[in-house]
This record gives sequence, structure tokens and C-alpha cells, in this order.
Amino acid sequence: MQVEAKFKEGLDLHQKGNLARAQEVYGQVLTMQATHFDALHMLGMIAGQTQNSAQAVELIGKAIELNPNSAAAYSNHGNALNDLMQHQAAIDSYDKALAIKPHFAEAHYNRGNALSAMKNYQAAVESFDKAIAIKPYYAQAYANRGDALNELKQSQAAIDSYDRASALKPDYFEAYTKRGIALNDLKLHQAAIESYDKALAIKPDHAEAFFNRGVALNDLKLHQAAIESYDKALAIEPDHAEAFFNRGIALGELKQYHAAVESYDYAIAAKPDFAEAYSNRGVALSELNRYQAAIESFDRAIDIKPDSATPYCNRGNALTELKQYEAAMASYNKAIAIKGDYAEAHWNLSLCLLEMGDFERGWIEHEWRWKNEKISAFQNRRDFPQPLWLGKEPLQGKTILLYSEQGLGDTIQFCRYARLVSDLGARVILEVQKPLLSLLAHLQGVAELVSQGDALPAFDYHCPQLSLPLAFKTHLGNIPVSRAYISTRPSKVAQWKNRLGEKLKPRIGLVWSGRIEHQNDGKRSVPLSRFVKLLPNEFQYVSLQKELRDADKQTLESHPEILHFEEEIKDFTDTAALCELVDVVVSVDTSVAHLAGALGKPVWILLPFRPDWRWLLDRDDSPWYPSAKLYRQDAIGDWDGVFECVATDLRRICLTLQVD
Repeated sequence: MQVEAKFKEGLDLHQKGNLARAQEVYGQVLTMQATHFDALHMLGMIAGQTQNSAQAVELIGKAIELNPNSAAAYSNHGNALNDLMQHQAAIDSYDKALAIKPHFAEAHYNRGNALSAMKNYQAAVESFDKAIAIKPYYAQAYANRGDALNELKQSQAAIDSYDRASALKPDYFEAYTKRGIALNDLKLHQAAIESYDKALAIKPDHAEAFFNRGVALNDLKLHQAAIESYDKALAIEPDHAEAFFNRGIALGELKQYHAAVESYDYAIAAKPDFAEAYSNRGVALSELNRYQAAIESFDRAIDIKPDSATPYCNRGNALTELKQYEAAMASYNKAIAIKGDYAEAHWNLSLCLLEMGDFERGWIEHEWRWKNEKISAFQNRRDFPQPLWLGKEPLQGKTILLYSEQGLGDTIQFCRYARLVSDLGARVILEVQKPLLSLLAHLQGVAELVSQGDALPAFDYHCPQLSLPLAFKTHLGNIPVSRAYISTRPSKVAQWKNRLGEKLKPRIGLVWSGRIEHQNDGKRSVPLSRFVKLLPNEFQYVSLQKELRDADKQTLESHPEILHFEEEIKDFTDTAALCELVDVVVSVDTSVAHLAGALGKPVWILLPFRPDWRWLLDRDDSPWYPSAKLYRQDAIGDWDGVFECVATDLRRICLTLQVD
């Protein structure tokens, strides 16, 4: 009776939360009776509650030896084993508890947690279901069941489970947060944000809710709002590495690359083995043209996680920008060795091979563009029931659809293949972007021209334009070349000749920028203000730009000697006519450069340090356009050196150009 009274004293202290005093009293009980099952069991419970799981396993194990028929002891023994990450042993212990007490809801629930920890999510769901069947109001079991369903990619079922949990426990902020994650997985980003907001209304200092809310905002491309949400998470939890990491992603989307690097640095400081942060940091450094530093960051990511393909691919990108092509290809190949279907690495490898003139391998790898989600070709992929033609099937008497897939310049460059396809006996339908429709109306080899978006006539085969070089096994020695394969409209030329007026000086057409949305625009385009400083006075300059940026408009206003027409240029037939009326077109790498080359006009193309693949390496001519002359940067960003060479050559040819 004295022993039991002492135990009840300890149990009362335990239930009131006075663990230290309860522990002492349980010890006294064991001094009085060393084989007291309940005292050993409760001491084990206190050990578990104070994060001494190893001692909990030992003490509860001794209690079980004294009483092997206690379902509660086996269940608590399983909890302690679970805390020690000994999940299979924990499951065995829960099974023993359930053999004694089959309707033990908590044992089924904790068994589900152990199974989830072992990534056996389907079995975990079944265990949670058994707990709920016994205890229908078990909110936590519904919530953890939702977690397991989420891992099984059964997002809607997970949401239903979280809804049940929050209905049973309206202040269950974790359920609202996890529900938001499931909604975000279903791309229901706004609904996810609303769920996170409910969690935050219950618990305003819930860092995870702010973090996941930022993820949903970023998915909605509300990058600044996402950053603000990440900042709130970090104010609550300053060492939240993932919040710094995702914040860096959002800053990168806003092109705030310096700030992105800083955010990745904070992520790495909080989590030194954060391989993904090192990799993304390298991408941001690359955007700042700090390629060597980027490579070092990728190398660190690889050291931490050598089986990750992404940093190898990103490293290859940085190496290509430094023109270290062999090292870049080795890096891409390593990424592909790790992940054979890594479309982005295959695609980047193709650009490297094509730029080096290895067309045989390059065109094959180039077909991976259809699986690379980061490029426009993937977004514009067409699925036709008719078979794809890549040069194998005979085309005599067949109709084939050739279609544009990327930019206007690509269409102009590769529409030359229409004649080759026609020469095989095919009736060629060519589908092009609407701005090119009038320009290509009389393209040789085309039986029918169609605008993108219009209904297509019947055809037997199809081939995207940039697959035609593969179909024809194009190499440097057999590129289909014609000095002029696109022609101007005489009426348009006459109209613009009248608009330009009397020619008093040799005329130079100028193009200094392309579409701002272009992925490589920052490297290929240049402000007009940098260009005009070195233009010789002996010429009349004609802007061939259809779209002008605000800064360039200001420059043109201060340089009235440069003719510009902007709104008067309606389509490419107008641009072609202007090209025809100038002596030389001087252009950065845009569609107008391709147009001038296709017209056979002298065109001087200004290229960044690492040019687009089609301009190859270390040559001042182009096998695609005989009338082209290439001017290349000698160092990254060195446009001044390019402009000086252009100015020198303009002065040199000035006397050879005719004036009306």
C-alpha cells in the first residue's frame, strides 16, 4: 500500500507536468520495489518527454519484460524507437501492442507515422484509416493521412483529409498549411494562398505558412509579393535556409541577380551543405557575367551532391560562355550520364556541337528541344496525327507541312529548305508567323503559304523547320546557299525610295536591338547611345528598327541625322524594301540580320563574345549567308571594340559606295 501511494504521488506530479519531481518519486518507488512495472514504464515516458529516447527504450523495455501484456507499454516503446529513427523496430512494437489491443487507435496512428518515415505511404494511409475507424474524431490522424496521400501525389484526396482535420479542429493551423501545399501541387495557387492565410489568421507567427505562401505567390509570378512573404518567414525564423533559397529564386526572376546571390549566400550560411543553393547561386553569378565564380559555385554543389545532374549542366553553360567548349561538353555529358533523359543538358550540348561546326552530332542532339521545358520550342510543340518526316520516307506525290517553331530569324534562315523538299517531288505547305506572310509569299518551292493560327489544309507528313537540316544531313560543306532566296516587292521599294528622298550620301541601315523578351537579349542588344558615338559622318543612317525602347527614342531625338520610321514599318516587306535601299545593313543578331542575308544584301552582323550557334567560331564570314560579314567581341561585353572595327571598315568602303 505504501508503494502504491508513492506511485500515485509520482503519477499526480507527472500529470501536472512536474517531470523532475515525478522522476524522483518514481525512482523512490523502484527503490522500494525494483520490479514495479508502472514506475519503470512512467520513468521511460518521462525520458521520452525529455528527448532522452535511448533511455526511454531501455526503461520501457525493462517494464515490458515485467509485463509483456501491456499494449500501452509496447505502443510507447514504439514511440521511443521511432524517435531514434528505428522505424521498423517501432512498427514491430506497435504490432505487438495491436495484437494485445486491436482497437488501439493511437497505436495504429503512430504505426502510420513510422511507415510514413520509411516512405511506405500506402501502408501508412491504411494504418491512419484504421485509427480513424476506431476514433472518427481523430483530427491529427486525418492530417497525417493527408501528408501520406500528398506523398503519393493524391493531392485531392489529401485536401479532403486536411479538410476533415480542420473541421474537427478549427484552430488546426498545420492542417491549413499542409492543405495549401496540396492545393499548390494541383496548381491551384490562389486557393493555396487562401489556405495559408487561414493558417496565419490562427497563428500569425507561423513561419512555414509564410514560406509556402511565398512559393505559391512565386508560382503565380507575383515575385515581389513572394519575396515579402519569404521575408516574413525569415523575420520569425532567421535561419530558414529554404526561405532564403526561394527568395533568391524570386529575385532572379526579377533580374535582381546581385540580391539573389546574397540571398543564396544566406541560405548556404544557414545550411552549409545546401547543394541546390550553390547551384542556383552559380546561375545568378552567370547572369552577372561572373562565370569563373559561377563555375566555382557549381563545383561546390557537385562536391556536396555528386549524383545531381543540374549543377553539371549549369557548369557547362558557364564554360560555354567562356568559350571553353571541350570542358563544357564534358560537363554536359556528365549530366547526361547521371540523368540520361536530361533534355536541357542534351539541348545545351547540341548548341555547343553546332557552334563548333559538328553538325552531324549537333542536329541529332538538337531534337531534344522538344523535351526541354525551358525553351520556346517545347512551348510551341505541335502534335499531328500525320507522321514526322526526317528524310527517310519518299515524298514523291506527297504533301508535307513545314512549319515555323521558334523566332522570326529562324524562319527566315531555314525557309530555304522548302525548295529542297519540293525537289523531292513533294507539294510543300509552309506555315509561318503572320509578320512574315507577305515577305515569303513568293518563296521558291512553296505551293501554299499559311499563317500560324489559320486552318491547315490536308497533308501527309510534317516537319518543323529546324529539323530540316537533320533530314537533309546538313554539314558545313553542303549548306543550301543562294545569294538571295527572298526577294523584295518592287512597289514597296518604289514607295520607300520616295519616302527616303534624294540620296546624298551612302546609306547604312542600323539595327541595334532585338526583342527584349529574348532570352539572350542582354548579350546581343546594345543601347543606341553606345553605338552612335563611333559612327562616321560620311554616311546617312537609316534605322531599320520597328520597335524602339524609351532610351533609344531619346537618343534618336538628339540625333536627327538618323532616319527612323517606327510606325510606318508595317511588316517585313517594308523592312526588306529599306534593306534594299541601303548600301550596307549593320545589325546585331536579330531577324533583320537574317533578312538582309536572305536578300543577298551586304550585312555586317555584330556578335557578342559567345555568339549564337549559327555563327560558328572564329570566322568573319557565314556559310549560311555569303553576303554577311561577322564582327565579334574580343571580350565579354566589349561592344566598343566591335564598333571601332565597324567604323574603320565603313570609312574604308566609303569611296567605293555609289550615291544617286
